[in-house]
Amino acid sequence: MKRVQQGFTLIELMIVVAIIGILAAVALPAYQDYTVRAKASEVIIAASSAKNAVAEYVNLNSALPSSASVTIESQQSKYVSSVVWDGTNSKIIATASAVETKLNGSTIELTATLNASGNQVNWACAGTIDAKYRPASCK
Repeated sequence: MKRVQQGFTLIELMIVVAIIGILAAVALPAYQDYTVRAKASEVIIAASSAKNAVAEYVNLNSALPSSASVTIESQQSKYVSSVVWDGTNSKIIATASAVETKLNGSTIELTATLNASGNQVNWACAGTIDAKYRPASCK
């Protein structure tokens, strides 16, 4: 009588382990970049929250505010160390905290310009956070 094979051979198991190893080697760096991007998104969200204060000032005065003319609420969190309005350069500057080493001290800068009629603020995004970590709205 013929015996039916039960279970997997050693070669089959080694092939499966090798495939899982290759997938893990590709997936882990992508996952780490994804988590850094999520933390960078928190920095840009903190910077975006200050846009309302600047836009309100522009609606009332038809000009960009000086540094002393507008108050930016503190947006400190685990990944954001500060958000400030630089009236001299017309920029909102959000600085990342030291929790994430790839973002440590990096900034997102939202530069404000008035349109021709002086009643609408246009924003340009820049900063020192590496472009691969910036959200799509800031590339």
